[in-house]
Amino acid sequence: MARLAPTGDKEGTATVILTPLPIPTPAPPPRWYWSLPYAAVALFIATMATLLWLTHRQDAEEQRATLINDVLWMEQNLSFQFERNNALLTQLGPALLAHKSAEANSTTEARIKRALDPESGMNRLLWLDRNGAVKGAEPPYTDSHLVGEASGTFPSSAAYRLSHALGRPVYSDAYSVIDNQTQFEVHVPIFEGGHYLGSIVGVYAINDMLARQVPWWFAERYRVSVSNNLGVEIAARSKVSPLSTLAYEIPFEPPGHGLNLHITAYKSEIRWIPLLLMGSLGILAAAIVWSLWQLRRHMQRRHLAEQALGSEHAFRKAMEDSLNTGMRARDLQGRITYVNPAFCRMVGWSAEELVGLLPPMPYWAPESLERTFEVHTMILDGNAPPQGVEIRLMRRDGERFDALLIEAPLIDANGRQIGWMGSMVDVTEQKRTRELARQQQERLQATARLVTMGEMASTLAHELNQPLAAISSYNTGCLNMIEHGALSTAELTGILQKIGKQAQRAAQIIRRVHAFVRRSEPKFETVDIDAVIREAVGLVEPDAERRGVAIDLDLTEPLPPVLADPVMVEQVAINLIRNGMDAMTDTPLAERRLQLSTCEHDGMLIFSVADRGKGIPPDVAEKLFAPFFTTKEEGMGMGLNICRSIAELHRGRLGFESRPGGGTIFNFSLPVTPP
Repeated sequence: MARLAPTGDKEGTATVILTPLPIPTPAPPPRWYWSLPYAAVALFIATMATLLWLTHRQDAEEQRATLINDVLWMEQNLSFQFERNNALLTQLGPALLAHKSAEANSTTEARIKRALDPESGMNRLLWLDRNGAVKGAEPPYTDSHLVGEASGTFPSSAAYRLSHALGRPVYSDAYSVIDNQTQFEVHVPIFEGGHYLGSIVGVYAINDMLARQVPWWFAERYRVSVSNNLGVEIAARSKVSPLSTLAYEIPFEPPGHGLNLHITAYKSEIRWIPLLLMGSLGILAAAIVWSLWQLRRHMQRRHLAEQALGSEHAFRKAMEDSLNTGMRARDLQGRITYVNPAFCRMVGWSAEELVGLLPPMPYWAPESLERTFEVHTMILDGNAPPQGVEIRLMRRDGERFDALLIEAPLIDANGRQIGWMGSMVDVTEQKRTRELARQQQERLQATARLVTMGEMASTLAHELNQPLAAISSYNTGCLNMIEHGALSTAELTGILQKIGKQAQRAAQIIRRVHAFVRRSEPKFETVDIDAVIREAVGLVEPDAERRGVAIDLDLTEPLPPVLADPVMVEQVAINLIRNGMDAMTDTPLAERRLQLSTCEHDGMLIFSVADRGKGIPPDVAEKLFAPFFTTKEEGMGMGLNICRSIAELHRGRLGFESRPGGGTIFNFSLPVTPP
């Protein structure tokens, strides 16, 4: 095309010039138009990968769901077995602890065999009396075997005491035994008629339990192991390590105490054909709706993201406002960028006053300014201890308080550290409480030392009076016989031997009382109680004749032996006999008879001292065994207290009761030594 352009000359004529018009160039297609093929390829690959991943994930979730169901079944099966074993032990308890012979009772024997059946998981039974002493075991063991078997206390005294206190079965900590085995115990308290009889202890070997309680089909699919609270494996059903990461761990309850069941599935084959088929179908469907779906998804995601952001912001703000722990954020230069309301309440300044400030902060205490700067520098250098650091700060009103400050790096979305996030807790009251507890503990320790020293001194003074009085009595008798010329060499030798024996006995008393105050273990040996009582009677006979007291002996022979310290037992007998004679000071001479008797009852050997005194009033009976309490003018009030301490040391008892017809009966009991 052309356009006309008129021109003129000097003669006035006109000329027409043809000028071509510009040809318009077509606009290039938009950039996205050329990107469509690449986007389609990328979408194809991404869709395929996504569907394959989703399919694989779904399969993994199904496998994990199956694993969890199997684990829960396994846990329920173990718990059911433990409950069944506990019920069986509860049934066994009265027969084993209520003074019945397990060997003579076929039902009891059958229950013991049933309890020790390999399917139960238990490999040993023990029955303990009410004092925690082992009365029997099945299968039996020797002391040497016991020492070589367990690295800790066996059976567990802590589990025994807790089961007794709670009145229900309690499981002990797991402990190592010989041959790299691990065991734990269950303590089942036994009560009869409201009275505690003792406990039945079942011992489980974890390896044996896993071998018996894990079914074969479960072991074919999973590896079962037990780990402690440190993550160390202590037992496993399979020695083969599985090549799979599919695992599940749950607390091993019971027995608990940090034990965990770890179940790992063996690796299975991947099903490729269904995955490929599902991937192809998904790609074809996605290719059809891709354009509209892409735009719609973008808008929906944007809207949902805005809603989620608003909800998250509201949730975070509500959570931060409800905290009692102060939160503070700082940048890398130490400038405050954020504080929560709890922090503002703690220091007394508002967020508007604190945000943007650089050190020193207004809540830093002037007297601790140097220390606070050191902590500030240490935090910015990244050397803050993970457990936190204590600093002294100041509130707006000038009140000082101690705070525990814990700092952690503040990381942004790109993984870069942009500052520090710290939490602050007011520990002023906690420190004050700890200081008061420390002071109270120091006072208690000082008091305990004074009481121990007084107890030792009083005990020595009280107990040495007896052998010294005997020595004085023998010496006086010897002098009287010498004055009358009626002392032969044989009699003199016998008296001197008795004096020497009493001197040795005084030395033994000093050693025993010293050891008793220091809580050292006494020297137990097999003791004939009747012989000890006769020896004690021989020592107090001169005093009894002087007071006009007749001592009647009613000793049961033969008595089973007991494991005790003979010197301590003799001291108890002498104290009880002398107290009985003192109680009959106002009794007519014809009625001053002290009856000593022994018998065996309910697994205990009982020594009784019965007097014909006035008896014990109720107000005196309440504090009769209290230290330094006495009704005697010259007494120190330590005799009965020491006697009861000796009885408790021997796992026995010391008590009293009113005697029919007037008087008091003191009973000193000791457990019979098992044959």
